[in-house]
Amino acid sequence: MLYLEVDIMIKEFASPSSYVQGKGVLLNSDPYLKNFGKKPLLVTDDDVYKIVGKKLEDYLTANGYQVDLVKFNGESSTNEIDRISAIGKKDNVSVVYGLGGGKTSDSAKAVADNLGLPVVIMPTLASADAPCSRLSVIYKDDGSFDHYRFYSHNPDLVLVDSQVIAGAPAKLLISGIADALATNVEAQAVAQAGADTMLNEGQTLVGNAIAQKCEDTLFKYAHIAVADVKHHAFTSALEKVIEANTLMSGLGFESGGLSGAHAIHDGLTALEETHALSHGQKVAYGTLTQLMLEGTDQKRYNKYFELILSLGLPTTLADLGLADAGDDKLLVAAKAACSENDTISRLPFKVTPDDVAQAFRAVDAYTKDYLASHK
Repeated sequence: MLYLEVDIMIKEFASPSSYVQGKGVLLNSDPYLKNFGKKPLLVTDDDVYKIVGKKLEDYLTANGYQVDLVKFNGESSTNEIDRISAIGKKDNVSVVYGLGGGKTSDSAKAVADNLGLPVVIMPTLASADAPCSRLSVIYKDDGSFDHYRFYSHNPDLVLVDSQVIAGAPAKLLISGIADALATNVEAQAVAQAGADTMLNEGQTLVGNAIAQKCEDTLFKYAHIAVADVKHHAFTSALEKVIEANTLMSGLGFESGGLSGAHAIHDGLTALEETHALSHGQKVAYGTLTQLMLEGTDQKRYNKYFELILSLGLPTTLADLGLADAGDDKLLVAAKAACSENDTISRLPFKVTPDDVAQAFRAVDAYTKDYLASHK
């Protein structure tokens, strides 16, 4: 019998083994954590340790855990990951906990992968979609983007204490909203291109649907949730946005795919002027830049632009610290965004560095005209 070779589109959807979200869940977490052994490597930074890490350490100790505490130095770089991995190996830990923001989460996943151990992600902010994914964004020690690191499976558990997140500064929730807002914009472009997702397989219907639900949730509840967080109020709207920022965006970007907005973010990290900005702030400008590259119509552009603007996110080059940037500087970021190691090739059209640099300026120009006409 003769078998003919045919191209078959393989689709894949990925998620954490378990996702738990709720008020006060962190200090009631033994039922969820005990199955991973009682000798955890707890990775957290000094600030998070003061806010909630010490309480968690005390809670775990009272429940029979031998906690191996390691302070995270702040950058998810290969050097930092190797440093923490060596400690975990020496102390023969049973599981890795990542308590903190996106870079802590990404580092904890990498450490667990190095050690061949389960990983539990405990985000203290809803500022990025790193917690649920089976990849890490690895930066150089200077804070510039280096590469994506991929794993064979997603975190074993993501544990989200919404009360802790309600106590965090509102600007961090806004950063997470900006990151999550890119999810559907990028996933729709991947769908149009018929490109692979971050799983290097085809997009599933459910991955695309989650990306759309993420966007719908943000447009309905973002402003209410931000107002609630400013006054540290715990509300249903905030719970919904935490889920959108963390779970929906995490599943949506991985199984729906990244394309332009995050590649542009990565390109912007090549410029030192942007290093003080959060991940979400750079992604917000990346979303607008992708829409310019797509040549989207004004009604659709304004839908995203007006939400981004109303949340105080970057919409001009000056907001990025690039008010005086010449073409040469913008091309540095544009060339980095078009790196073969990144995802801009998953747009449904070819993009050159000059296209990206021109789109940077187009976003800036539109914002200035818009603000001038709405005085």
